[in-house]
Amino acid sequence: METQPQAGDRVVLDTNIVLDLFVFRDAATVPLLQGLQDRTLDWISTPPMRDELQRVLAYPQIVPRLVFYNLQAGDVLAAFDRHARIVDAAPKAAVTCSDADDQIFIDLAVTHQAWLLSKDQAVLSMQKRLLALGARAQAAIKNVAV
Repeated sequence: METQPQAGDRVVLDTNIVLDLFVFRDAATVPLLQGLQDRTLDWISTPPMRDELQRVLAYPQIVPRLVFYNLQAGDVLAAFDRHARIVDAAPKAAVTCSDADDQIFIDLAVTHQAWLLSKDQAVLSMQKRLLALGARAQAAIKNVAV
């Protein structure tokens, strides 16, 4: 069984991972960014996920971080638009997340048999249930196997 995404795999990124990737530039996202830049990973997202990111970028605790990193919300949204492939929202999956805000990410990962990258414990606690449905959840990737 794969323990890391392979070239061509689909990934779903929760909002915190997107912030780590494009705002905080967390070192743990370097392999992910490389996979997105060279298109070895297929990041799928939906309009409601982009809407959530736009809403989060206006949060009082995020705005000062954008200023600190010399970014504007538009910069982050432009990076999202450059790297994410927008697909239709997915139907409700056979499993339910205890955090309702995370359900759209789970639904999409299950529908597309994708990797779901999240640091949310409500999501990560579902790893076995998601795997049984063909989706894999984890906090980060170490590399993209080619």
